[in-house]
Amino acid sequence: SGSLNLSPPFFGWRGKRCICSVVIGLIAMSNNSEAASNDISGSSSSNAADKPQIEPLRMPTPEEIRGQDIWNNCAVRSLVSGIMGGGLGVMMGLFFGALDNPIMQEQMTTRQQLVYTAKQMGQRSWSSCKTFAVMGLIFSAAECVVEKARAKHDTTNTVIAGCVTGGAISARGGPQAACAGCAGFAAFSVVIEKFLERYE
Repeated sequence: SGSLNLSPPFFGWRGKRCICSVVIGLIAMSNNSEAASNDISGSSSSNAADKPQIEPLRMPTPEEIRGQDIWNNCAVRSLVSGIMGGGLGVMMGLFFGALDNPIMQEQMTTRQQLVYTAKQMGQRSWSSCKTFAVMGLIFSAAECVVEKARAKHDTTNTVIAGCVTGGAISARGGPQAACAGCAGFAAFSVVIEKFLERYE
């Protein structure tokens, strides 16, 4: 009567309890390992996202190098600047010519007023075209020559080019007018360059 009871019901209940404990332990271990692996993968992905993306260096094509060499030619640059200056002068001449009213406007017919306005627009456009074309050509040529001589691109080049341009345009008025044009155009060129650099 004092012997250990090893009947099948008792042994089966103990065995099932042990098996359940082992299964629960294995499930907990697998969950912990999955959480650890997720943490490791998440940290690695966040580290990869935090690293800055390094873009590959793109070498210029032969066509781009050839185009840059052509643009670095002072003659080409001066010619293009002169053409652009002439186009700007034409537009300004058309605008100011359209605003020019004749003195005897009340005594002129509508057709006469239109003819007068067209003549004024043509004359002002041609005059402004020549002036701005010369300004663009001289300024670009002087800046290119000074830049190549100094091997620098800074405000000094702009000051020298502006002075040369203003002095050349105002040279017909004498030395005093040339000096005034040199100083005025140099200051104007520096102001324009600083204004454009702010919005680059």
